[in-house]
Amino acid sequence: MDNNTKLYVGNLSYDITEQELKKYFESIGKVIHAKIIFDEYTSSKKKSKGFGFIEMSNEKEAKKAIDTLNGKEFMGRNIIVSTAKPRTKKYN
Repeated sequence: MDNNTKLYVGNLSYDITEQELKKYFESIGKVIHAKIIFDEYTSSKKKSKGFGFIEMSNEKEAKKAIDTLNGKEFMGRNIIVSTAKPRTKKYN
């Protein structure tokens, strides 16, 4: 996976589905993968943590998504769209 095509999407509605997120970003270009991060430990029902990741098909479309959608209102919230940073290992 090219790190330049993976985007962080924050301040998402807690009710959003991965399909809705993918469809929203497909207005910009081809989406390879959409993933919402869920908190599986706080209740019996999985609840979104309010952020997720999108992988666009190329760097040009990823940049366009950042330029076009960052700060835009989506499902009642102004979303944050930026280049995803590499995951760091957590130490206990």
